[in-house]
Amino acid sequence: MTLKTLFAGACALALATPAFAEIVIKDPYARSSGPLAKAGAAFMMIENTGAEDDRLIAAKSDIAVRVELHTHKDMGEGVMRMMEVEEGFPVPAGGAHMLQRGGDHVMFMGLKGPMEQGQTVTVTLTFEKAGDMVVEIPVDLERQPKQGMGHGMGHGAGMGASN
Repeated sequence: MTLKTLFAGACALALATPAFAEIVIKDPYARSSGPLAKAGAAFMMIENTGAEDDRLIAAKSDIAVRVELHTHKDMGEGVMRMMEVEEGFPVPAGGAHMLQRGGDHVMFMGLKGPMEQGQTVTVTLTFEKAGDMVVEIPVDLERQPKQGMGHGMGHGAGMGASN
């Protein structure tokens, strides 16, 4: 085999490598309803700048006993119910998935301590293809929902968190 043949083979292999999802986290923040809250949540924009669809399939953090991916479901008659989304959230190639108040979010249940304004929460997001991503999320107890971004939907009675 000549050097030219080896080089051509290496180039072909490099070009045949599959495109991976490239995840970018924008504008993350976390909150709870107060110092005695037993639950809190994190919100963010998840962008996939890659050429392959991906999916957020799990989240973990040391701040809570349990961390789950959650959403709100309209049960009719003005009743919203929060529930775990075991299959996770799709993040399409070249697209985004918004985690927002009143919608999809990362839920912290059984907080081990208060979430205080200005504190940072470390969360590991697990994606189906991109793998684990550690995100430092600032606690912002003062942020108000943006226009069209959830309109203040609550987390449900007894959850200890509000939007």
